[in-house]
Amino acid sequence: MQENKEKLLYELLSSINQHKLPPDVAHIEIHGNEVLNAHLVKGLEVEAKSFEDGVDVKIKVREVIKNPVRFCFGMIPPNGIQKIIINTTVEKDASASFIASCTFPNAKNIQHLMDAFITIEENASLSYFERHVHGPDGGVTIVPNTKVLVKENGRFSTEFELIKGAAGVIEIKYEAEIGINATTNMKARIFGRMNDSIHIKEKAHLIGENSTGVLTSHIALKDNAVAIVENEIIADAAFSRGHVDCKEIVQGNAKARAIPIVEVNNPKAHVTHEAAIGSVDSKQLETLLSRGLTEDEATELIIQGLLK
Repeated sequence: MQENKEKLLYELLSSINQHKLPPDVAHIEIHGNEVLNAHLVKGLEVEAKSFEDGVDVKIKVREVIKNPVRFCFGMIPPNGIQKIIINTTVEKDASASFIASCTFPNAKNIQHLMDAFITIEENASLSYFERHVHGPDGGVTIVPNTKVLVKENGRFSTEFELIKGAAGVIEIKYEAEIGINATTNMKARIFGRMNDSIHIKEKAHLIGENSTGVLTSHIALKDNAVAIVENEIIADAAFSRGHVDCKEIVQGNAKARAIPIVEVNNPKAHVTHEAAIGSVDSKQLETLLSRGLTEDEATELIIQGLLK
């Protein structure tokens, strides 16, 4: 049993090129419905309970955590379901940075389902970066559903990245309420291939004076991939500010749709949006071709720039 656990841990970390971390870096590794390993630091509390297909995790950040906290979620077998329920609270004046790697290198039919609830207390901050590692054939359904409350002077940022391997099916849903002088910044960078299906639905509700929200989605698509991006900002409070930015590059038979929604319910609020969908920029392409790159090489470089 212990040998199998150690083998799974090794394979999980090898798939993301991560092994030994220094003792002052907190890290947690979860495979399927089992916590394989956990190392915490002062100011960080984590409780995890397994259930049939996943893990219920409660996280409390009680003070300033110096180094990024590393999470690894994944499954090595080709088939299965992983449900993650996470309830995170960053207490007053505390701060942390989370880096999560979600890895499914052998996926044929895997579902990764996540329900997350995040509370950022007064003067607190949380930065969350989530990188996905998939195999070349997709075979993964990713459904993260996250609700965020950012209280007065709080700061929250999240970034979702999937640019290596086939995406499979992705259904991202984020909702955030932003209080007085608080900020939220959400980013998604995804490269869709083959028959990938991507749907991003993010919403920021500016309920406090001087609150700010920025929603950014950069998507590249080729083959028969399809993407729909729905980003919405509602500004109710005086002096609140918001911006929606969506850029999508399509190649081959790929299809893209962007639906920016902005709603302003206070004359002292201001929200803007920008959406651009199409092939690679012709001027950029010509410049790179003039420098000796082939069309494929130039296109790949432009896409990398979009997703950087």
